[in-house]
Amino acid sequence: MDVTLPPLLTAMVDRGNGLLWGSVLIYLLIGAGLYFTVMTRAIQIRYFGHMFKLLRGSRQANGGISSFQALSTSLAARVGTGNLAGVAVAIYFGGPGAIFWMWMTAMVGMATSFVESTLAQAYKTDHGDNTFRGGPARYIERGLGLRWLAVLFSICLIIAFGLAFNSVQANSIAQAMEQAFAIPTWAMGLVLMAIVAPIIFGGLKSIAKVAELVVPLMALLYLILALVVVALNISDLPAAIMTIVQSAFGIEQAAGGAVGYAISQAIMNGIQRGLFSNEAGMGSAPNAAATASTRPDHPAAQGFIQMLGVFLDTLVICTATAAIIIMAGPELLAGEENNGIQLTQMALSSHVGDWGGMFIAIAILLFAFTSVIANYSYGESNIEYLAGRRAPLAVMVYRVAVLGMIMVGSVASLGAIWNFADLSMGMMAIINLVAILLLSPIAFALFKDYDIQLKAGKEPVFDPNQFPKLANKVDPNAWPTKK
Repeated sequence: MDVTLPPLLTAMVDRGNGLLWGSVLIYLLIGAGLYFTVMTRAIQIRYFGHMFKLLRGSRQANGGISSFQALSTSLAARVGTGNLAGVAVAIYFGGPGAIFWMWMTAMVGMATSFVESTLAQAYKTDHGDNTFRGGPARYIERGLGLRWLAVLFSICLIIAFGLAFNSVQANSIAQAMEQAFAIPTWAMGLVLMAIVAPIIFGGLKSIAKVAELVVPLMALLYLILALVVVALNISDLPAAIMTIVQSAFGIEQAAGGAVGYAISQAIMNGIQRGLFSNEAGMGSAPNAAATASTRPDHPAAQGFIQMLGVFLDTLVICTATAAIIIMAGPELLAGEENNGIQLTQMALSSHVGDWGGMFIAIAILLFAFTSVIANYSYGESNIEYLAGRRAPLAVMVYRVAVLGMIMVGSVASLGAIWNFADLSMGMMAIINLVAILLLSPIAFALFKDYDIQLKAGKEPVFDPNQFPKLANKVDPNAWPTKK
């Protein structure tokens, strides 16, 4: 079964995606990341070690959602099929040099992630059950006073992450299980619904607990396998790194006169796939960041933690996939059909044998499954924002809709739905980027306040009364004034 859109709507969606993802968003995302990097004096480099220091105490939550659980939830959404198939697509179309530009995208994206996650924490609201809610919708309304824009953002997020992307992730799981283990797609759809239902009906705390357990385990297993592949091919590692760098700047293609085209393809594919993978600036991860009870008790603390998510997603996990593919040799890139997950499967099989393809199928299952529940959580937060007092009923309807989309995604071809979701995500990204650029002085002030207290040997504590632009806009139940 193929889910399609009317021809006119399809043409409009394709044209919108071409404009957004072909130019506007690339310049806006990279430009914003560079601006935040300069204004914080390269916070992602200067405070690199501090991120890991905060991680050690990030599991304390006093009955709420901990910083580590919020990080795991955002990683669950970030680390998905893009880390397996997306890297392969970037290398296939952009050459090994695309990986270099993925790295650069992640580096500036870390600063963007700090800004949007810090703002999400500052404007978070008390949910009444020892947890919090927040994200772009809240800081757009509270910080900018633009309720209509916040509503538009929430609608775009619910369409893209809450519904469409969950169908696509379910489709990836079903197809991988059918190919590797001959499990019918409809049967896999029913299994997924049965597994996902109790988790999402348990609410955001349930999702955070599952993410806390599954995400570190799946990432660790995948990284161990990648390290084994590198160890088996350690003599080829310097050549692989050199290939990435040379390809990034068209050095290998210079002799053939195609240097300009090669560089443009490497840059475009690397940046696009990097942005899709780490989601920095998209406005998705702040929804998870806002739920955390931070330690220290300061908005910037979760900003540092969420920076780590971008690093782990792109600079660690995507690099692991790139190493597996590049070390398998250039001959794998010759086949026209090997431009996605098949390339990753064949590369791994060339290193470890036929079971490599089965391992990738299981990795897809875990990566995509955790993305489903994390994407759901983003949607729930925004459903609650839109519904207000009617939130319990609206959330119940949303849960049923998500389960239905999982089943549809398992048995249908969703190319048109994927394109529509890309357009929705592009729109929410533009809204979020404009908002965080306008609100960035507040994020910079919060960073300065945190830094001053830290350098004075104190544990940073947030006092809203010290920030005139925040004092009347912060939920007092979420951030009680400290004396």
